[in-house]
Amino acid sequence: MPGPSNGRKKRKSGGKTQRKKFTVNVTHQISHNTITNASFENAQYTASASSPPPSSSYVDVTTRIYDATDEHNQPQQNHQVEYPIQHFDQPEYPIPNTPSNKFNSHLLLQEPYIHDPGNGPRVRNTRAFLKSRYFSQPPALDDPLCAEFAQEEVLQMLKTVLPEELALILWYNKSRASSRICPACQRLYHVGEVLPDHATLTGGAKSEMKPLQPPELEREQGLSGFCSSMCFILASFNQCDPRTTKAAWGHSADEIDDESWTILNGGSPLILKEGPGQNVAKALVMIVRMTRLDDLGLAQLCFPDVNWEGSNGSKEDLREEVRIL
Repeated sequence: MPGPSNGRKKRKSGGKTQRKKFTVNVTHQISHNTITNASFENAQYTASASSPPPSSSYVDVTTRIYDATDEHNQPQQNHQVEYPIQHFDQPEYPIPNTPSNKFNSHLLLQEPYIHDPGNGPRVRNTRAFLKSRYFSQPPALDDPLCAEFAQEEVLQMLKTVLPEELALILWYNKSRASSRICPACQRLYHVGEVLPDHATLTGGAKSEMKPLQPPELEREQGLSGFCSSMCFILASFNQCDPRTTKAAWGHSADEIDDESWTILNGGSPLILKEGPGQNVAKALVMIVRMTRLDDLGLAQLCFPDVNWEGSNGSKEDLREEVRIL
């Protein structure tokens, strides 16, 4: 009914309405990345979220809403956002240079240092082969003679009288226990290994019996590294006649007669004229000559002023003399 109290109630109710305009409850529901309820006015407010339900999909946030009519809050035109540049320090432990984390394109252009044409592996690059840990055999340091030849100084002396490739092959053969590289055909094998013969490669008659190896073959493999009699004949062809070749194959200097040793040591009339490939031919003859001696004739190379013929000129003393071409 009308009366003075009704006006008071209207004023009270009006005041509550005005106060509600300054209170905003913002509830963010992050379930499914959506906002279910947000109420705000065009004025600046600070609203506290109501008590969240016990569900874990609700969070309480405090949202500041800026007045869109305020000039200070207007976004700047053509404003460029600058992102800070982050600098990363180097790792404490360097990452190893492996093909998994660094691609070396030049490796694709390198020729393999081992090639198998069908009759056994051949070494194409001796220096690269010696650096490999899988294919090359380590020096036999438990053998006193192999340990002496394994020294770097011996390799440097061999390079003064032989081409680098053949010097590396001879140094490898004399410092390893069983692994060998043939100086003539670069075949990689082990001493005493039965190598395929011509009949097996051409598909001829196959024999079930194991071929008998002559004792000179294994002996020559241990002395010089020539893998077969054919390679030894090829190496000594430029210097020796058939009789001298047979006398030198698989024998050391003290087992060769004087005439054959004289021919092998440079006294043969069968020396060919200079021409293409003669340097390699002379180097192969030098390997045959040097490997007849236990020290490869390096004593004469290191001490040229010493008279290695001896005072009495005996046969044993004459074997120590090797002519260095």
